[in-house]
Amino acid sequence: MEIVKYEGYDLDELISRAKKEYGKNIKIISYEINSSGIFPFKRKKYSLFIQVQAPQEGFFELLAKEEKNEEIDRFLEKIENLIDKKLAPIKEAVAKGCENNTFLNDAPPSHIKMPFEEEFKEFTGDALDLIKLLLKKDVDPKIAKMLVKESCGFDIDANKFDLNTSFYKEALMNSVEKKIKFKGPLKIQKGSFKVISFVGPTGVGKTTNLFKIASELVINQKLKIAVISIDTFKVGAIQQARSFSNILNIPFFAISDSKNLKKTLQNLNGYDVVLIDTVGRSHYDYWRLGEMKEILGSGSDFMDVVLVISCNYKNSEALEIVNRYRTFFPIDSIFFTKIDETYKPGILLNLPIKSELPLSFISVGQKVPEDIRVMNPERVANYILGERG
Repeated sequence: MEIVKYEGYDLDELISRAKKEYGKNIKIISYEINSSGIFPFKRKKYSLFIQVQAPQEGFFELLAKEEKNEEIDRFLEKIENLIDKKLAPIKEAVAKGCENNTFLNDAPPSHIKMPFEEEFKEFTGDALDLIKLLLKKDVDPKIAKMLVKESCGFDIDANKFDLNTSFYKEALMNSVEKKIKFKGPLKIQKGSFKVISFVGPTGVGKTTNLFKIASELVINQKLKIAVISIDTFKVGAIQQARSFSNILNIPFFAISDSKNLKKTLQNLNGYDVVLIDTVGRSHYDYWRLGEMKEILGSGSDFMDVVLVISCNYKNSEALEIVNRYRTFFPIDSIFFTKIDETYKPGILLNLPIKSELPLSFISVGQKVPEDIRVMNPERVANYILGERG
């Protein structure tokens, strides 16, 4: 804070000068009147005192001062203490590792990420290159390591594991066949009564892909089928399903409670297959999932439940969806969609291995009925390696 003094014979002029130099919002502290000259020609002389806010110095200007600032010292001390606190566990782990040689023989603490060469030091050659490729596709490192090792032999010269085949696709197919279960083609005998329900979050493509299955059963397998929708909430869902049913010339029913579902299924007893389209529900919405379970409950004794999941999901989120849906429905298989909308399809390996659920189908586009494929080891390997088919 600074006090500035102005002197002159016109008070208004002094105030104007002050505002011009320091801005309109100056603070006038006081002014004094002094007379000068010889009577009777005395003139009034004014002394104007204003308060001026000293300019604030920035952080770096304060640091530049030779004289130490106690407030800054306290701030820097807090920063140093915080850094020391964060580094303490790492310093302790490194110290123990050096003391006990644990970094040479054992895995490091979970919060310290191992270098690639250290984590996969038991592999060499093509095996190491395949692991790198899988990691780029967002395959979990532990799963990548497990699958590659499954197709390895021991290289005596290098004293490490390497692929026992020169083809990545062959190696990956062999491992996938051993570690992932597949439902295989949907073959249903005429005269049998099969009910298949499609469940999953909103926006994964349940309705469209249900009718891809329906087209296969009607056109290629010549089966007698019907479709039931319990998705009475989403605008246009019933109209879309009814339009598909009309094209295939199959009966379509829209219901909203378990009593009507049970009655409808009893009336369709002469059909080979009944496909049930469900409303998309967030895996965090336990209340709505419970409602859907209540509706489907009447057909659960003879119903296959297919969980539809988009390949766009993050691996952790996809596994969370599986685990939460499993608490409400007996999931029989996973139906992947939107493989054409992702370039990191590691979910195709991560999810079935971690969930131990078999794979049934994969959607490769929006066209009905052709954009659907039966999942098998070769197709999984193709998509992971960047091939399509």
